[in-house]
Amino acid sequence: MVNERKTEAIVRSHFEKFRDSVEIEEQSSDNPRIKKLLSIASKGGSGAGYPEFIIQPKDNIDLLIVVECKPSVAKHESPHRDQPKHYAVDGALLYSSYLSRDYDVLSIAVSGENKRGLKVSHFLQLKGTNKAVGKFGDVLLSPGDYVQGYIKSPEKLRQDYESLLAFSRDLNKKLHKNKILESDRSLLISCILIALENKAFLKSYKDYTKPDDLAQYLVNTVEMQFKNSGIQNDKLGIVRSRFEFIKTDTSLSRREKILSEVIADIDGNINKFIKTHKYFDVLSQLYIEFLRYANSDKGLGIVLTPLHITGFMAELAQVNKDSVVYDNCAGTGGFLVSAMDLMIKDAKDDQKKIGEIKQNQLVGVEYQANIFTLACSNMFIHQDGKTNMLSGSCFDDKIMDQVNEFDPTVGLLNPPYKADKDDDEELEFVLNNLEMLKQGGRCVAIVPLSSAIAQSGAAFELKKRLLGRHTLDAVLSMPNELFFNSKVAVVSCIMVFTAKRPHPKTKKTFFGYFKDDGFVKRKGTGRIDLFGAWDTIKGKWIDAYINKENISRLSVNCVVSAEDEWCAEAYLKTDYSLISKDDFEREIKKYISYKIQS
Repeated sequence: MVNERKTEAIVRSHFEKFRDSVEIEEQSSDNPRIKKLLSIASKGGSGAGYPEFIIQPKDNIDLLIVVECKPSVAKHESPHRDQPKHYAVDGALLYSSYLSRDYDVLSIAVSGENKRGLKVSHFLQLKGTNKAVGKFGDVLLSPGDYVQGYIKSPEKLRQDYESLLAFSRDLNKKLHKNKILESDRSLLISCILIALENKAFLKSYKDYTKPDDLAQYLVNTVEMQFKNSGIQNDKLGIVRSRFEFIKTDTSLSRREKILSEVIADIDGNINKFIKTHKYFDVLSQLYIEFLRYANSDKGLGIVLTPLHITGFMAELAQVNKDSVVYDNCAGTGGFLVSAMDLMIKDAKDDQKKIGEIKQNQLVGVEYQANIFTLACSNMFIHQDGKTNMLSGSCFDDKIMDQVNEFDPTVGLLNPPYKADKDDDEELEFVLNNLEMLKQGGRCVAIVPLSSAIAQSGAAFELKKRLLGRHTLDAVLSMPNELFFNSKVAVVSCIMVFTAKRPHPKTKKTFFGYFKDDGFVKRKGTGRIDLFGAWDTIKGKWIDAYINKENISRLSVNCVVSAEDEWCAEAYLKTDYSLISKDDFEREIKKYISYKIQS
């Protein structure tokens, strides 16, 4: 006869070994919050219900681990997960649905009477959500492994990211209320984040009662941090001058508590996020968020690439631990951070190699002093790489000579977009980047679609020069409102080139119609991955690109020259069999609405 006590004994024995790091309760809980949540969680449909075990990590009180046991593996999971009284998975998910109103919940279903035949399933359900996602494998792990898996999960990252955005909006309002200029806000935050890396500053900043003394201490600490990192004197001078405003700003240096409160807020929110989610480009995202409220830099052609696209482009470039990555329009350093993430993952904890990556394999050029300072700060926050940030024009011979010393193998860029007829063409920057790469290197650039379809003028001449020196491997049409969060209406595409190999006349170029990335617009938050669809869509796009597949309404391979339009829209054939009556009616309604409004 089966005996559930045997299953419970196996689970108890496993978690008892970790008593120093977790609180373990069985069949009930003394925690009033947990008790209240489970007061109506009966498997029978009324009254209280309790799982076999409720486990709470001592160093992460936001997470609960609940375990539901059944002695027979035949009772592990029902077909529809709707019989919580009789099946382990069903019961675990029932308790998770109640507890997730106040906690992030890892629910574990365990069935079987001996270790050899034990069956284990794990599900993560975050606070305030109604969906539990399968996680981990089919064996019991240590609480530490569970916590790390939970913290590093895409679901937790998305939750923390949404909280970060909410905080950034509140912070922006606070800085606006205190009359901190839009152009200075990201610099202030980067300065604070760097200072918080200094243990002495972190411990003592609250002791400074006079705002001018604290402002002085903040700037001096950051200067010392950069000096100790080995940054060159000319770059240090630029960085120092851009942070000087903190010492003289009326709100920050004269009004009590404002600066100290901002530092505390950033430590408790942004700094915590950075330490949890390494190599996530927080600083660029904050800059984008501030631009959403007042895009004073739009006239300068600054269009910051969304974070999911910087990562996508780094993957398209097949960045790995041996790549040397160059961005000649570095901006806030978003591409370099995304590339660093992939490179370090590929290094697989080889600390010597990781040191080489950060020190020698990431190269960026930025023209504007304030953005250059942000880029240096960004690389510092992500533990180095800033020593290879160069200040100046990527077309300057001296800068080009310095870049050549690194022998870059991968180029990633989003060039400044033309705001005036006299501005440099976007493809000039693409050509410049390609000329810096080793033969066979890969350049991935996101540019306005107008550059790709040009059939006359300067952009057309640049297309001819590009094909004369380099191979056009792919052009991917991006979502129309990709830059919505930067308040910039530019329809864009991604171009992929192989460097210093002239484009063969008979080569087929891959064209992707990648218009739907799963992101949706929401008031107050902008364009976001609300439904968590991006990872799946990205995988589909990359697979199509790697395999050069012809997929209806998504991708096509064609032979093109400079005279042709470089975009999927020009070559994809319409499959009329896929058009339904609903599609027809929807388009007619859109047309009628357009006619009425025009």
